[in-house]
Amino acid sequence: MTAITIPVRRKRTFLKEDFKVTVWENIEPYFKLLLARAIDSKESLNQWLLDRSELESALEEDAGWRYIKMTCYTENEEYRDSFNYFIAEIDPHISPIANELDKKVLALPYLAQLEGKGFELLRKKMQTNAQIFREENIPLFTEMQTEQQTYGKISGAMTLTIEGEELTLQQAGVQLQSIDSGLREKIYRLIQERRLQDKIALDDLLTLLIGLRDQVGQNAGFENYRDYMFAAMGRYDYTPEDCFTFHEAIAQEVVPLLNQLSLERQDSLQLDALRPWDLAVDSHNLPALVPFTSGEDLLEKTIACFDRLHPYLGNCLKTMKAMGHLDLESRKGKSPGGYNYPLDEIGVPFIFMNATSTLQDLITMIHEGGHAAQSFLTIPLPLNTYRGLTSEIAELASMSMELITMDHWDLFFPNEADLKRAKSEHLEHIMDTLPWVATIDKFQHWLYENPTHTHEDRTKAWNETYSRFASKVVDWDGLQKYKDNIWQKQLHIYEVPFYYIEYGMAQLGAIAVWKNYKENPEKGLKNYMNALSLGYSKSIKNVYETAGIKFDFSAPYIKELMDFVKLELAKCK
Repeated sequence: MTAITIPVRRKRTFLKEDFKVTVWENIEPYFKLLLARAIDSKESLNQWLLDRSELESALEEDAGWRYIKMTCYTENEEYRDSFNYFIAEIDPHISPIANELDKKVLALPYLAQLEGKGFELLRKKMQTNAQIFREENIPLFTEMQTEQQTYGKISGAMTLTIEGEELTLQQAGVQLQSIDSGLREKIYRLIQERRLQDKIALDDLLTLLIGLRDQVGQNAGFENYRDYMFAAMGRYDYTPEDCFTFHEAIAQEVVPLLNQLSLERQDSLQLDALRPWDLAVDSHNLPALVPFTSGEDLLEKTIACFDRLHPYLGNCLKTMKAMGHLDLESRKGKSPGGYNYPLDEIGVPFIFMNATSTLQDLITMIHEGGHAAQSFLTIPLPLNTYRGLTSEIAELASMSMELITMDHWDLFFPNEADLKRAKSEHLEHIMDTLPWVATIDKFQHWLYENPTHTHEDRTKAWNETYSRFASKVVDWDGLQKYKDNIWQKQLHIYEVPFYYIEYGMAQLGAIAVWKNYKENPEKGLKNYMNALSLGYSKSIKNVYETAGIKFDFSAPYIKELMDFVKLELAKCK
């Protein structure tokens, strides 16, 4: 067994070793030192950037721990107050002085002299940040971040009592895989009815958030918040029009495949009509796959799976386990969803998820493990801005990991028939995911292109968008009130607006990485890890090229990748 070394924080050279984030008055002097320091050469600029990175990394890691604790224990007022304090009393002071720092550097001739060493994107990001910064937006950001927490609080409190046991909706949802169709329908309706209890509150919350976000965009001189976010997120490699191209390509090349899979499912289950509660059960009406028995079992099997792929990858998870940087099991009072939170100073991230016992939980763990591997691989990068990944790059890491580990899933499914089932279900899930990504992204474009819409307008737009990309086979008769509401389960709409199209782009990239890996495992894995290690020191297109793939979402390319997936899916039948 390979020994692991617990990482230690880099020795601080700018901050005091005992520096802690407490109040702004203890932080501000460091920013002022940077603002006042003379920069008279490219060497002194390089040191200045390293010092700024050290300060920002410490602040980001402190904010990260506050967020992690709050999401792990949503009912803990101390954790919530701690996070809110950072958002309300520290973060608003950082933006204006960070803008001054950006302007200071942009006025110098030395940044251009650093080109060829990975600083091109840094300069571009600074220029963008300076262009879109508006002081009047600072209180709006604070209010937005505070209000966004409401979604996690509402969702985290959603539970059902079934046969005397209180369950989270994630835990209850496991029963949607039951071979008992009557039970599936009962559980489905219970879950949807529970969601409907908070429908108005969540509708009103989104209306509030859209208003705040639209004002941010208007203040910064943009026509809408969508255009502002494309700039703020550094989307230099594609435009909203490219997203629309993606939407249409998915409708053309993937939705017909989704319809075919739905027809096959209906036929296999011998159903007169395929209903929404029939989509999670095994298509041959077999009991649900159970890949693990507990969070600990899930972790140990995932470590072994990563070890087989490459010992370095297994050691990433072993290190996180040794440091207690994991919270895997679903429980009451925990925020929904899952994430890998980078911790910039120590370099070792934190994985959060809501595992029960399903195949999807296994995939989530491997997905977040892919993010974690990239966090480790980017530790050597000198500046925090290079480790601040765009999601197109981050999601390539995680989604590729889902696919290139599949040949080692026998650790979870020693029975060959179960292994084939697991692979088949995951590939079918990809066919389902791409249209859902297009749905959520297109819906978000509409939300912010029409910011003054009513709740009724929103419902109408949702149904029109959903019908464009959803399976035409699924029968929603008598379930319209549930269909109207299903977008509310998507955390991204509330907490990270416009962070979703990346899943589709990265899914295409991941299929291409997997195709390369199948053809040449050693070369494919090497290219993948080399791409991850770049972080965001290169453009998205350059990172994809390093991985040996294209950054392309045209219909012909999507067809090529879908044809490959269909071939692999046929091998699992």
